[in-house]
Amino acid sequence: MKILVVRFKQIGDAVLSSAICNTLKKSFPESEIDYIVYEHIAPLFKNHPYIDNIISLTKEEQKNPLKYIAKVWKVTRKKYDIVIDIMSTPKSEMFTLFSLGSKYRIGRKKKYRGFTYTHKISEPADSKDKVDKFLKMLAPLEEKYKILYDNSYITHINKKEKENMKRKMKEAGIDFSKLVFICAANSRRPEKIYSTKKMEEVINKVTEEFNSQVILFYSPNEKDFIKKIHNQLNNKNVFSNIETASIRELAALISNCDMFFGNEGGPRHIAQSLDIPSFAIFSPKSRKKEWLANPSKKHQGVEPRDIYPECSSLSYKDCYSLIQPDYILNKIKEIYNNFIKNKEKDYNSINNSYT
Repeated sequence: MKILVVRFKQIGDAVLSSAICNTLKKSFPESEIDYIVYEHIAPLFKNHPYIDNIISLTKEEQKNPLKYIAKVWKVTRKKYDIVIDIMSTPKSEMFTLFSLGSKYRIGRKKKYRGFTYTHKISEPADSKDKVDKFLKMLAPLEEKYKILYDNSYITHINKKEKENMKRKMKEAGIDFSKLVFICAANSRRPEKIYSTKKMEEVINKVTEEFNSQVILFYSPNEKDFIKKIHNQLNNKNVFSNIETASIRELAALISNCDMFFGNEGGPRHIAQSLDIPSFAIFSPKSRKKEWLANPSKKHQGVEPRDIYPECSSLSYKDCYSLIQPDYILNKIKEIYNNFIKNKEKDYNSINNSYT
């Protein structure tokens, strides 16, 4: 059986949607699972245990209609048995248009769309989060098959990649005898950026409270923003000198850290997919219920509604300001006590045995 999952969107969406691939592979172990995503995101899914082939959609193919159609045509010549169009946009529907021989062509139910689908999935009213919402698209397969649902999402970084990044971190001045936190101080979307003044306060409190180091990461177009924050902090335990050339290098960097905290977004989803303890700060327009998929004591977050349920009556700025640095620090302490403290003790005991 050959299956195509279409999800060309940004990091967080692609990571959360990958749970569909896990479920399909577990349900059909002999199947071939292909996952189509944007080119800059594709490396993240390298060596994924539940995905056989990653298909990249380049920027040129996104922008040029003729090249896009040629790409869709080329991909669909594989003659898939099942096509899952998570996107369900006029562009993404072309994958089902060129796959009319596929027995299952599944997409979302939208007005004036989906004429090439065999099954249209209505917007679920009872989904727990984004992952649950995506998995409900597999319901039509239950008519004939036993579907083994798996709501986890994972990123696989091998030992060599992790060691190479660890060496790079050491060269940048990171001391692995101390705790290493990684912070998302910026966001691709400006409205999702928590107050930089308050974020600086959180960072300083984290380095002081845990005698730790904090890494500020950034994409090329975020460099100036992050360097400015770093300069204002004037904290020798904060580092912004570890550049990552790709999303996969960012994942390797996160995998070497003890905890992730900061603005909600794709990198935070990567942290959870690596099972690195995480704490996310949600903007007034982001819903924790949707985007903090599979929440747990190890992976938490805060939104203004947690502080004041009626915050929608406030201005955007006032609503966001409800989240105070001390609240964030206390939550980080909670995660530290439950998941990092004992690990730190074990690490120190190993170090001491060699001295």
